[in-house]
Amino acid sequence: MGGTDDNRQNNGLQEDIIAGRNAVLEALRSGRPIDKVMVAKGERSGSILSLLAQCRQRNITVKDIDGRRLSSLAGPNHQGIAAVAACKEYASLDDIFEVAKSREEPPFIVVCDRLEDPHNLGAVIRTAEAAGVHGVIIPKRHSAGLTSAVYKASAGAVEYMTVARVANISDTLRELKKRGVWVYGLDMKGSAWCKTDLRSAVAVVVGSEGKGLKRLVSEQCDYILSLPMLGHVESLNASVACGIVLFEAVRQRQGLAD
Repeated sequence: MGGTDDNRQNNGLQEDIIAGRNAVLEALRSGRPIDKVMVAKGERSGSILSLLAQCRQRNITVKDIDGRRLSSLAGPNHQGIAAVAACKEYASLDDIFEVAKSREEPPFIVVCDRLEDPHNLGAVIRTAEAAGVHGVIIPKRHSAGLTSAVYKASAGAVEYMTVARVANISDTLRELKKRGVWVYGLDMKGSAWCKTDLRSAVAVVVGSEGKGLKRLVSEQCDYILSLPMLGHVESLNASVACGIVLFEAVRQRQGLAD
């Protein structure tokens, strides 16, 4: 990842923000990976309309936000629009299955449901890469994207992980099941994680710490797995819970003794 100039760091601005109409236009023209585009509420005039049309063509998420919020993120000269650069191009579901095929292994996938903290998403990607996961799936909305903060939190693991971004997690889980993948959600009330056979094609679904899995997502899971909580806290960090289950799958897949 490239560095940022001192003024941007001192002002507290995000280093992956591209602010202003011309700057966003050039980023789109160059084909640079874009995580999302933010537009000040009410700004739909002039060149912004053309920029938004290009976003639709490239399937880039557009988010309306308050003008003062946009100024705090991008500085005062944003001209009503700013883009958040992604540190890597997003992949597709097919790409994830190709990775599994190239390794001659049953698909091993992590699905993140509403992980909005970039540090949590980065930690999950780092853990997944260490466990040999073939791909991570995130939603377009209500989720952190592949920003520089996620890159840093992953300790660079983003470089080696195939990350797909989808419009709807529930629909994606249905598609995974059609392709022969068993879907295991992590939640408080479920079967013991260590008594489940995880050697076949599996997708492990991780929800947010505060809210867990959405109901519609939970309903698409074939099984719900739980970890015993013996202390006073009610839940673990998402990457910790995910890591325990992923490495149980690794143990089983490598035929290691109990």
